Amino acid sequence: MLIDFNNLNINNLSFQTDFEHKIKKFLDEWFSDGSTVKVQTSGSTGTPKIFEIEKEKMLNSAVMTCNFLGLKEGDKALVCLPVEYISGKMMVVRSIERKLKLIVSDPSLKPVEHLSEEIDFCAMTPLQVENSLDKLHLIKNLIIGGAAVSESLKRKIAQNKRVESIRIFETYGMSETLSHIALKQLMPEPQDYFTAFENVSVSIDERGCLKIYAPNVNAEVLQTNDLVEIKNGKQFKFLGRLDNVINSGGAKIFPEILETLVKKEITNEAVFIGLKDESLGQKLILVIEGSESVGLIEKIAGISFEKSFHKPKEIIFIEDIPRTPNGKVNRIELNRIIAERL
Repeated sequence: MLIDFNNLNINNLSFQTDFEHKIKKFLDEWFSDGSTVKVQTSGSTGTPKIFEIEKEKMLNSAVMTCNFLGLKEGDKALVCLPVEYISGKMMVVRSIERKLKLIVSDPSLKPVEHLSEEIDFCAMTPLQVENSLDKLHLIKNLIIGGAAVSESLKRKIAQNKRVESIRIFETYGMSETLSHIALKQLMPEPQDYFTAFENVSVSIDERGCLKIYAPNVNAEVLQTNDLVEIKNGKQFKFLGRLDNVINSGGAKIFPEILETLVKKEITNEAVFIGLKDESLGQKLILVIEGSESVGLIEKIAGISFEKSFHKPKEIIFIEDIPRTPNGKVNRIELNRIIAERL
C-alpha cells in the first residue's frame, strides 16, 4: 500500500496485512493527544522492554536524517522494518515530517522483491540488503543499520555495476539517540569516517571512547564504549569496542580492525579473540567459521598485517560461530567454547 503524507486521510486507507494494521496502530498513536509513543527494545542484550519516547524528539531526529540526505516533500520512501521498534517507527516519522509518499512493504528477507519503480529512500538491515542486490539500483538513498555491514556485503555492493550512481550509507546510532546520529557513505565513494548530523557533536573520553552530544534527541551527553578516532569534531572512525580489546604482550589489539582486514581476503566469518596465556596475558587466536581449509590458511598467511603481533598465534576452525538473537557474534560465548577446546 501507499500512504501519501502530503494528503493524508487515514480513514480512506485500506489496511489489510498484519504489518499494515501495525502501521495504522502507530499512526493512531502518533496523531493522538499524547506527547509520547511506546517503543519496544529488540531484547538483544536482555529481556525486551517497552519505553516511551517524546514525539518532538523523534521529529527532531527525522529532520536530521532528511536534511542530511536532501529528502524533500513528495519524495517516495519505503518502510520494510518492524514498526514495533525504533527503526520502523522512525521511517514512518520521517515520512510524516517531510510529507513523503510511503510504500509499506512487509518486513522480510526480500522486502523490495516486487519493487518496479524508483524510490528516493529506504532503510534495511544488512541481511535484507544481501537478499535485495538485484533491486538496489531502484533506491536513490539507502541506509543500512541494525548490524555492521560486513566486508563481504560491501564487496557484493561494489561489484554491482547497476548501483554506481546511488547513495548507500552505513548508520551509527543507538536507542538513546532515537536511531542514528551519523552516516558513513559506502557508495558511490566509500568513506572510512562516519559524519555526524547537524547539531550533533562528538568527542572522546580519557579511554578513547566516543562521547555524543545530540541535544535535539537527548539532553544528556551519551558515553559509549566504542573506541574511535576523531577527525575535525564532526567525523569519527570506529576502531572497536573497548570490551573486545585484546591485550597481548602489553600491546592493545582491536579485533574488529583485524577482522576487517581478513574479511577482505576470505568470505568466511572470521573473529579474533584473546585467550588467557601465562606469558602474553592474552594469546591472539583467529576463529574461522567453516570446515578447515589449507587454502584459507594460505590466504591468511599472505595477509600483510601492520604489526607482527597482529598475526594470529593460532587459527581455529569452528562449524558455527555463536551469535546473539539479533545476529551479532557472541564473543563471550565464543571465547568459552574455544577455551574448552584447547
